[in-house]
Amino acid sequence: MNKITTERLLLQPLTHAQLLQYTKNDGSLEAALQINPSERTISADLQEALEQTILPNVADPRNNYVFNTLWTIILKSENTMVGDLCFVGEPNEAGEIEIGYGTYEKYRKKGLMTEAVGAMIEWAKQQPGVRAIIASTEKNNPASSAVLVKNKFVNDGETESLLQWRRSLNDGVV
Repeated sequence: MNKITTERLLLQPLTHAQLLQYTKNDGSLEAALQINPSERTISADLQEALEQTILPNVADPRNNYVFNTLWTIILKSENTMVGDLCFVGEPNEAGEIEIGYGTYEKYRKKGLMTEAVGAMIEWAKQQPGVRAIIASTEKNNPASSAVLVKNKFVNDGETESLLQWRRSLNDGVV
């Protein structure tokens, strides 16, 4: 299993069966993972991503599921889920993977997502064919942008509502 451990966190990629439990949001996932109940909600955007992209991609045996699934973030001291992150598919032709993430409201502003994203950067450096991580943040979400800045992402453009970010994985060269 591809679990990642940091000082405060355990990051675990969810299997297809675990994703189905995640979508139920009835405590069954927490029971299966043997962790305490969490206070999580599934946003409409995440629900759509789960149904349209994540679940079908994880179910497809041709895909490397760790690049397609949600990774749950467990705060070791409380043995509870505090957020999720994911890559949006396997590396593209340029060796880029896109990362997305969210911290449950109760656990925001504690540096947990900064720590989790940092751990995923280190994990990604070890994966064949991965040369960079890209991300997008809403312009009106400075906390999300701060997670990336603290992890040495650089601004790589913008749209009307989004900031684009990039982190090269070869010794800081962008």
